[in-house]
Amino acid sequence: MITLYTWGTPNGQKISIALEELQLPYEVRPVDITRGEQFDPAFLAISPNNKIPAIVDSDGPGGEPIALFESGAILIYLAEKAGRLLPAGPRSRYETLQWLMMQMGSVGPMLGQAHHFRRFAPEKIPYAIERYTKETARIYGVLDKHLAGREWLAGEQYSIADIATWPWIARHEWQGMDLVDFPNLRRWFDTIATRPAVQRGMEIPR
Repeated sequence: MITLYTWGTPNGQKISIALEELQLPYEVRPVDITRGEQFDPAFLAISPNNKIPAIVDSDGPGGEPIALFESGAILIYLAEKAGRLLPAGPRSRYETLQWLMMQMGSVGPMLGQAHHFRRFAPEKIPYAIERYTKETARIYGVLDKHLAGREWLAGEQYSIADIATWPWIARHEWQGMDLVDFPNLRRWFDTIATRPAVQRGMEIPR
């Protein structure tokens, strides 16, 4: 059984979507980051960087339990455990991993800063809002251009690269973006939005 420690953020939603897509049995342990529960010593023993998501798999490699933090690492682990959503062929595999890293290194951090300064910062700082909104638009443009003539971010199949990126684009309004301006990205987004596993995963934790 996999125990998922999560909250309703894009990084948390990546993992619940993947678990639903892979149909792996799991239970949810909400970690209310608005109340500082991510600093609880028991959670820190699983996630030393006090961030969600994290998982504990009681049936890890060799049948021994394993604890993992960092959403990208968890996605790779789950895909390899189930044998789906990460291609086995070297070229497709590395293409998928590079777009996963794009999400982890650019999409998440930059769009997250746009969230913060546009919606949550106690003081509106025009320089920060402009900087991160412009960088968000640039990243949207990269994704839109890449998706021209392609159904998925990597290879010919839906993968963990798509799963990692989609919850961040789901908050495009928070980032000051209109998907009308990015037609290829909008097509990709709308296609994934219809997947039942995505819809279920986005509701975690209920």
